[in-house]
Amino acid sequence: MSLSPLLNASLAIQLHAFAAMAAFTLGLVQFAAPKGTIPHRTVGWTWVVLMVGVGISAFFIHEIRLWGPWSPIHLLAIFTLVTLPLAVWHARRHAVQQHRWAMISIFTGGLVVAGLFTFVPGRIMHAVTFGP
Repeated sequence: MSLSPLLNASLAIQLHAFAAMAAFTLGLVQFAAPKGTIPHRTVGWTWVVLMVGVGISAFFIHEIRLWGPWSPIHLLAIFTLVTLPLAVWHARRHAVQQHRWAMISIFTGGLVVAGLFTFVPGRIMHAVTFGP
């Protein structure tokens, strides 16, 4: 394992990857921690900011081009950026079930599914994890 492929990538890819890794870690913490507490809200806002960064930075990455400069992964970025404000709105309204569903959906689609695609041979995270 070597971070060299990631550190040699463009700034957009580095920001995207490090924000996604931090968001993934904080997301796991959020799932395990008590809900509705001040720490939950603080970590939650940090997670939201990281996910906005992940979503926006995705539009500056064009490694897979299926529709011009875009790929299906960009649809997950759109989903994330549309669903995040809804999830926050649900939390502020105390609509716990809707908030939970939205956050789990973002975590699953925006981090787990999209993250799995980064481990396909030829991609940077595959090189980081398994070598060139």
